[in-house]
Amino acid sequence: MYKFSKRIFDIVSSLIACIILAPILLPIVILLRLTSEGEIFYLQERIGLYQKPFMIYKFATMLKNSTKMSGGIITVKNDPRVTFMGGFLRKSKINELPQLINILMGNMSLVGPRPVMRVSFEAYPSGVQEVIYNVKPGLTGIGSIIFRDEEELITNVKNNGGDTWEFYKEKIYPFKGELEIWYQNNRSFFLDLKLIFITAWVIFNPNSKIYNKLFKDLPNRSF
Repeated sequence: MYKFSKRIFDIVSSLIACIILAPILLPIVILLRLTSEGEIFYLQERIGLYQKPFMIYKFATMLKNSTKMSGGIITVKNDPRVTFMGGFLRKSKINELPQLINILMGNMSLVGPRPVMRVSFEAYPSGVQEVIYNVKPGLTGIGSIIFRDEEELITNVKNNGGDTWEFYKEKIYPFKGELEIWYQNNRSFFLDLKLIFITAWVIFNPNSKIYNKLFKDLPNRSF
């Protein structure tokens, strides 16, 4: 029953969101076409349900072939590969809204673990790899809420002379795995609604840690 109601909610909510956000999304589409390299959407293969790959939609925020430039797949704060509009779109998370298309297509949900590239998936601990995508990846989720400061975190590591990829493998990915296992152990329609509310809340209150008040049994982030 949970899976059925979740899918119905995904479809209805995504359709309503597309209609409500159209006055915002259409000007963004036009501005993207007229600025930077003229690209509107960025498609990239990500790992989905039961580890099956799919193509994710995003608004284009970085230069073409940016993953082949200095920095690779890791994006830091004030990254020179980010386009004219890219900084705003990434900071506001508006760049993720085209994933409403993925939700309507059925390869994503509103709430779930964020879909990652295969190279990132393989950096998860083996125990996490086995279970993290036993649910559909999501537009938002407990991992993306808690790591909304991820670019800033990685920027600090880089500025202090650290190895950013090792930091991902040793710190970020293992802890994200813990968070998503927590989600799967507690998932319910009510939990999904709370995570959607928290996502909206932290966008307007970026320093808030309201999730610690609402979820007393969350794994504790120590970095």
